[in-house]
Amino acid sequence: MATDHFANDPRTHLERMLAGDLYVADDPEIAGRQQRAMRLAARYQAAFLDDPSAARPLLAELLGSVGEEVEVRPPLYVDYGSNISIGARTFVNHNLTALDVAAITVGEDCQIGPGVQLLTPTHPLEPELRRDKLEAALPITLGDNVWLGGGVIVCPGVSIGSNSVIGAGSVVTKDVPADVLAVGNPARRVRDL
Repeated sequence: MATDHFANDPRTHLERMLAGDLYVADDPEIAGRQQRAMRLAARYQAAFLDDPSAARPLLAELLGSVGEEVEVRPPLYVDYGSNISIGARTFVNHNLTALDVAAITVGEDCQIGPGVQLLTPTHPLEPELRRDKLEAALPITLGDNVWLGGGVIVCPGVSIGSNSVIGAGSVVTKDVPADVLAVGNPARRVRDL
């Protein structure tokens, strides 16, 4: 018999997810929102191939907010899209995976290389909780004028300060202050900028 982890919690799984608490990821209401995001992302990609400027309204519908002169080259992979905010004049190269269970905030004038992953979901270390499909999430924040090189992975709960650069292929597991270069796995500050 499965354990009822939410016996004394009247909230829906979506409400728990949005609050940053443990929830069941394959809940039908949540799955419906994911399907909507996948459809919009596919429509955006198809429209972008024909006319990038005409595709912008689809991007605005998919994401929570999009600043002026933002360019996002498809394909773009998101969980919901609605929890993503991208600041003005930011450029996002191909194959961004932005799992936005929690908020993903990208500042203005950022450069995001190809194949970058912004991953907010977390999973319990306890085997029973993982087996029961529970997860939670922690937000990711990029300050203004951040550059993420190709293939960078940003883990849940990480903030990267304004003007910082993360070297290609780095895995960012902890906060990075403003105005530094960080590289490696795990990413480490190697010098000030």
